[in-house]
Amino acid sequence: MVGESERRERADQNGPARDASGPPPGPPSLRARALRSLLRPTAPPLALGLVVAPVLLAAETGLVYLLMRVAGGNIFGVVFLLGILVVSTVWGVRLGALTTLASAAVYVFFHHLQTGGSILATADDWVAVGVFLIVALSAATLAGLARLRAREADRRRREVEVSHDELGVLAEHQAALRRVATLVARSANPSEVFAAVSDELARCLHAVNAGLLRYEPDGSGYVVDVQYQPGTTNMPVTGERIPLAGDDVGALVLRTGRVARIDSHDGVIGPEAERIRDAGIGSIVGAPIVIDGRLWGAAIIGTTKREPLPPDAEARLCDFTDLVATAIANTQTRADRRVLAEQQAALRRVATLVARGVEPTEVFSAVAGELAHCLGVPNAGLCRLEPEGAATLVAARDESGVTKKLVGQRFSLEGDNIVAKVVRTGGPARMDNHDNAAGPTAARIRELGMRSAVGAPIIVAGRIWGAATVSTSRAQPLPADTEARVGDFADLVATAIANAQAHDELNASRARIVTAADDARRRIERDLHDGAQQRLVSLGLHLRAVAAGVPADLAPLKEQISDLVSSVTEISEDLQELSRGIHPAVLSRGGLGPAIKALARHSAIPVELLIGSHQQLPDPVEVAAYYVVAEALTNASRHAQASMVEVCLDTEGQNLLLSIRDDGIGGADAAKGSGITGLRDRVEALGGTLSISSHPGTGTALHATIPFENS
Repeated sequence: MVGESERRERADQNGPARDASGPPPGPPSLRARALRSLLRPTAPPLALGLVVAPVLLAAETGLVYLLMRVAGGNIFGVVFLLGILVVSTVWGVRLGALTTLASAAVYVFFHHLQTGGSILATADDWVAVGVFLIVALSAATLAGLARLRAREADRRRREVEVSHDELGVLAEHQAALRRVATLVARSANPSEVFAAVSDELARCLHAVNAGLLRYEPDGSGYVVDVQYQPGTTNMPVTGERIPLAGDDVGALVLRTGRVARIDSHDGVIGPEAERIRDAGIGSIVGAPIVIDGRLWGAAIIGTTKREPLPPDAEARLCDFTDLVATAIANTQTRADRRVLAEQQAALRRVATLVARGVEPTEVFSAVAGELAHCLGVPNAGLCRLEPEGAATLVAARDESGVTKKLVGQRFSLEGDNIVAKVVRTGGPARMDNHDNAAGPTAARIRELGMRSAVGAPIIVAGRIWGAATVSTSRAQPLPADTEARVGDFADLVATAIANAQAHDELNASRARIVTAADDARRRIERDLHDGAQQRLVSLGLHLRAVAAGVPADLAPLKEQISDLVSSVTEISEDLQELSRGIHPAVLSRGGLGPAIKALARHSAIPVELLIGSHQQLPDPVEVAAYYVVAEALTNASRHAQASMVEVCLDTEGQNLLLSIRDDGIGGADAAKGSGITGLRDRVEALGGTLSISSHPGTGTALHATIPFENS
């Protein structure tokens, strides 16, 4: 609202200018007033002149009669000229000429009384009368010309005054426009611009009311701001919604999109027209406010005067509506930029989660929250299609106070609902109301109080995986760009799902490779143990039997056979060690605990074992843990220069926890060796994690977590 100080400033700017050199001039003199009355441009009624002229002539006749009795002679004809001058000056030459003729007749009569002879009997009489007529007509003509000149001067004076007034009005109008334009240029809040425009319109156009009306989707009008002169009642106030069903100016502008004027509301129908009549407002003018080619609202002014609003009221009103449209467009542009920035930030946050490879459920929850926040809707959710023609809600965000949708809930795609529509069309879809929508899901949506909904498909590997949806309980539909904005988030969800599927497939492939390799190792170990190793043992026994049967005199031969037995024994032991490296038989026979104990016994460095769990674990998990311990002990003995190693083995929930620490020199780099890399691949193939910490001088610590629930 325009402040009181600004109103006073405007009054000072637009008040009457005074001469600073001295006091204003005093009232005109009696002579000046009499002269101005005689020479006024507008003549009194002719009937009055027809009365005044004889009265003056009679008065002049009486005066001349008295004068002639006091002093004789024919010199008093000049008295008749006074009446002729007055009548000619006030009523013009025509009535002055008639007065001249009447005065001449009276003059001839008095001349006859003076001479006592016949009327106009001599040449002197005619000369005297002729001179009187000439003088009288000349005086009448001069008086008439003076009056015409006075009228012309007055007309010019009025034109100058009108021009001066028009310049003042134009200056006032331009000053008002500048004040509003300054607010617009300062990017003032639209409400401040609306209040200023209403105030300026009421003041500049001398209207009893001035206001701005915004057209609503339901066909009504919302009064965004209005100004009234004191005493105006029973009229819409700021913030009121009014019907536009009649023929009032607001309805006319809405229907035609053009300026409208009603100078009398006597025959105008509609509730608003009736209120206008009751308020005593006669002439009203409205002009459309158009933004980006779309009718936004109207500016309206009215007056209680009998005379209609000026003919230029429409044009002057349009000057202000252009500024209002600019202010609203600027605000919308700033709001659009802010919305775009918010959406880009939200998309970046979700994209970061996707790039980090977090679980899809975390991405689903984040997308539902970002959708609800960015689009300003009370409900957002993600649904996954099921093979039997249903859908499951995998994530949802509900505004506080709104009936919740339960994550994990299944719902039917029968009838009319937004997810079913997305599935049928294969693209974005919207439903602006669910009033007549069929099906159990639509009924549930009505129970939740939702009206307008928009959905976009989540497409993974060329198939519709599900849909992202938003909905609102507001009566007006969701904005036209909602489909595109929801689609941006749906694309990120699709990427997250595709990445998760690819990651799962990769892990499954790696697990299959590791399992196949372990099976191959196990077969090789079994083949070596049951085949070559057993044959070597049998060969050793056979050689010992042969050596026992060699005669004593063949000592060199017996010694050679003994050497062969020793070689066979060494080969058998080497083969046994080799088979243990390929696949530890002790792991198959006794489990993980005994196998790690066997590794500790064979370690070149003392090992402290802390085994907290003795439960049987899946073979892939035990094999992976065994090789992690074996590789860590080998590295510690070869490179760490450690005096002891601590091995901790336990389970927590559905995870195997493994920790190996030494007190060596540290500084180990997993990237430089293939052993740790291979172990990490083996652990991650089972869905686990493996990390190594090795700072110089602080020893090396290796931690592994291996899930065994699905192994």
